[in-house]
Amino acid sequence: MNKERYKEEYEEGSHLLWPSDKEDKITRQFYKDLSNISKNINYSKKKKLKFFEQVFRIIKGKGWG
Repeated sequence: MNKERYKEEYEEGSHLLWPSDKEDKITRQFYKDLSNISKNINYSKKKKLKFFEQVFRIIKGKGWG
């Protein structure tokens, strides 16, 4: 099914403009990619932070645990 953009009108006076299937697919992919990028950035920051915490512990003499 390949729906085009369409408008719905309601008795209360509200009008909704729905995206086409193609627009909807592109928008969903964009937000999925954005979410994945955000997760990767947060993961790498945590990994670097843990590395520096470990180095600091070794320097202070508290060992690996």
